[in-house]
This record gives sequence, C-alpha cells and structure tokens, in this order.
Amino acid sequence: MLSRVAESVYWMSRYIERAENVARVLGVNNQLQHHLSGLTEEQWDPMVKVGGDEVPFRARYGAATRENVIEFLTFDAGNPNSIIACLTRARENARSVREIISSEMWEEVNRFYLFLREPDARRRAVEDPHPFFEHVRRSSHLIEGTKNETMEHAEAWHFSRLGRYVERADQTTRILDVKYFLLLPSADDVGRPIDDLQWSALLRSASAFEAYRRAHGRVAAAQVARFLLFERDFPRSVQHCISAAQLSLHAITGTPLRRFANTAEQALGRLVAEIDYTDSAQVVRGGLHDFLDAIQNKLNGVGDAITRTFFAPHAGAEPGK
Repeated sequence: MLSRVAESVYWMSRYIERAENVARVLGVNNQLQHHLSGLTEEQWDPMVKVGGDEVPFRARYGAATRENVIEFLTFDAGNPNSIIACLTRARENARSVREIISSEMWEEVNRFYLFLREPDARRRAVEDPHPFFEHVRRSSHLIEGTKNETMEHAEAWHFSRLGRYVERADQTTRILDVKYFLLLPSADDVGRPIDDLQWSALLRSASAFEAYRRAHGRVAAAQVARFLLFERDFPRSVQHCISAAQLSLHAITGTPLRRFANTAEQALGRLVAEIDYTDSAQVVRGGLHDFLDAIQNKLNGVGDAITRTFFAPHAGAEPGK
C-alpha cells in the first residue's frame, strides 16, 4: 500500500473520532446545564481545555459562554479541533482515497460534512443542541459501521482502525483529566449530588454510563476512573483502545505480538504493557492527573512513531491534512 493512501485513511479516522468526541462533551455538558442551576463560565470553560485550545479561544471569544463555546468547538474553521475543521480534513482525506474506501462510506462522510454546512446549522446547534450533537455522534457511528461492513479487512481497514483507537484512547484520557481537575466547582462538593451528576455526565460522554452501572452500580469517582482506564471489555477504555490498536498495527506489519520490528510497534507495545501491569488503585491514590498526563505524552509518542514508520520518515507531528 502507498504510504500516501495509508496516511489518508489513518487520519480520516482520527479526525472523525475527534469530531465525535467533541460532540460528546458538548452534548453532555449542555444536558448537565438542565440539572444544575446557574451553570456558568466555570462549567463551559473546561470544554475548551479538553483539546488544549484555551489560548486561541480567549483571544477570539473572551468569555466561555455557552454560545461562544459551541461556536468555537463546532463551527470555527480556524480552530483545528472544531467539528467542522475535523470533518473538512476527514472529507479531504476520504476524497483522496476514493478508490480504497467503499462508495457507501464516502457517501456517509460526505453526508456528515454537508449536515454541518447546512445554512441553519449554527442556529439549530445553539437553540436545540441535544438532537444536533446526537446527529453528529450517529453520523460517526454510521461511518464506522459502513466501513466495517463494506471494506475488506485488509491493510487500509487496519490503518483506519489504528487511527480511530489511538485517537479514542487520547480523548478518553482528556475528558477524564478535565473532570478530575476542572469540572468540580469545589472540593466541598465531593460526594454530594452535584459530584454524582458530574461523574455520571462524564460516563455518558464516553457512552459508558449503562456499562459502568451494570458492572459497579453506584457511581464513585475512583471506580469511574478505573473503568475508563482499565476495563478491558469496554470499547472506549484506554486499555481496550490501545490493545485493539496494537492488534491492527501487528496485522499491518506481520510482526508477531510481543515482538517489534519498528519504533511504532515498540512504542505501542511498551504502552500496552505498562497499562496491563499498572495497579489501578495505586494510580488513583498516587495522582490521577500525573498518570493521565504521562499516558497522553506516550500516546503522542505512539502517533509520532506511526508517522515516522509508515508515512513520512522526516516528520514527527500531525500533518496539516
């Protein structure tokens, strides 16, 4: 497979996954507004910090109001992590590999993009956010389902899967980190109904609420963190994502598991082993933020190693595609 094709498929899936995750946190935070009186800037500001975009947001919008945050994270083409920016790049990548992806998949990507470009999209997103962001999430699911049902499960499919799971693992660590440090208004609220609501909202943002309740019942902060990090059978947990990414990486290269023939396999293999043998209780006791920060850095290293190994040996960062 040409490296250009592999790179386009990989980044197409990363951008679609990123757009879906932005819609998740926006939709859930908007629902949280209906349960908490006086939801103000303190509750919308963390939505900007999830993607590390606080500085450009402040420069262009100032206050983190509901309308400003929705505009910045959904429709601002100047924000590279906005939904519209991600979908534009995903569509460009999909267009460049039309001969690889199925026509049905291309139609779903294009339909998703056109939905965001509708003349009244901004009005609907602000006036009635829940159905709007639910549509974004469903569109991402349709693309993923169409890909799985209409593409050969060969190299291109594995590059797509690799990109989606690396991105998903990164986004899970980010939303967990934001809740842990920023969403709780005060330490005095720990254990109170407001705390339960916010941890439940975090689970919903990862589509994990029902799965968590079936496994653990009562919502508790430490247990939520363990679930989203280490639950092997939950498809959005960090452990599940990096393990699935590793399977696709080795399917691409043909290298047996637990061995490595390039820096991508080495970096991802080290991360999988670290997560596999980490004591979850010790992580929660010892400092969740530091652990999450380290995992994010290692995931960035995995992404850089994938780029150097397969796409552009001279590069080490996300391409401007």
